[in-house]
Amino acid sequence: MSDTPSPAGARRPAQLVDLALQGGGAHGAFTWGVLDRLLEETWLTLEAVSGTSAGAMNAAVMAAAHAKGGNQAARQALEAFWRQVSHAAAFSPLQRSPMDVLLGRWSLDHSPAYVAFDLMSRIFSPYDLPFGAGNPLTKVLADTIDFGCLAAAPIKLFITATNVRTGRPRVFRNAELSPDVLLASACLPAMFQAVEIDGEPYWDGGYSGNPTMTPLVQECVSDDTILVAINPVERPGVPRSARDILNRLNEVSFNAVLLKELRMMAVLRRVTPTGDSEVAHWSRMRIHMITSDMMVELGASSKLNAEWAFLCLLRDEGRRAAETFLAAHEADLGRRSTLDIDRLLEGV
Repeated sequence: MSDTPSPAGARRPAQLVDLALQGGGAHGAFTWGVLDRLLEETWLTLEAVSGTSAGAMNAAVMAAAHAKGGNQAARQALEAFWRQVSHAAAFSPLQRSPMDVLLGRWSLDHSPAYVAFDLMSRIFSPYDLPFGAGNPLTKVLADTIDFGCLAAAPIKLFITATNVRTGRPRVFRNAELSPDVLLASACLPAMFQAVEIDGEPYWDGGYSGNPTMTPLVQECVSDDTILVAINPVERPGVPRSARDILNRLNEVSFNAVLLKELRMMAVLRRVTPTGDSEVAHWSRMRIHMITSDMMVELGASSKLNAEWAFLCLLRDEGRRAAETFLAAHEADLGRRSTLDIDRLLEGV
């Protein structure tokens, strides 16, 4: 991979931006690719990252390494993290079926272990089963992230988890981060027991903010936020199977809070005069998005597929999507939004 910035990027002044990183299991490798490409651009300066689930892990890995060695160290750390994720998943019973391997399909829909797990999760909870208390990512996070560096890292982090008792989001900041916080942000309640932090139980942050935009406005000065979206907002057709209906319900719920925050920005943009107030900051935020049609085409079960070849495929697609975004909108950063959030007000 080249470390040489694009010719246009080499000529332009530094641009301060924030990132908003969605969660989505193994699909977070797409975000890895996006970050890998953006970190090649020396004119981009990251002020803050809001992340949930896999987005939170990408953010923490990047910020900790960046604090010690800059952009190149961050790129290397992200690759090391995803390699370790793949190595940990090699011992999982959740593997593609021989037919899926033969046909080049990345989903686990026909994996006997996945089908059995899917059925069991509708009857038993993680508290009924012995493997519900452990998460294979615990060691990976401890081995790949220097949490001591995060407290004073120049990149601000905002990591969301959902309080099980209250249903409200909690946003953890740099000095509060730990392996448990990241595991809480990625804790799917059908797979793992809630993660306890400060005496409170937490589930996946996607239920209350995927990711949370508010701190990027309230605690940052950048007016540009790049959303890396891996959870489809729109999907063609009507799901008809029980599995597809459940998957679509999860997508809708995991996007609901984010869409509400973006809709609020669109409203404030129409009614708020310019100025230095926090409300004015909401209204002048410039929103951009990097995504890919591949995220719509991939089945939900592939979020549990951490084969290295699949992760590399997603990484390469993330780099391609970031390259496409830069080619089309590099000059728009610092000038105007490239995501039309006003359309969210249609029909309201």
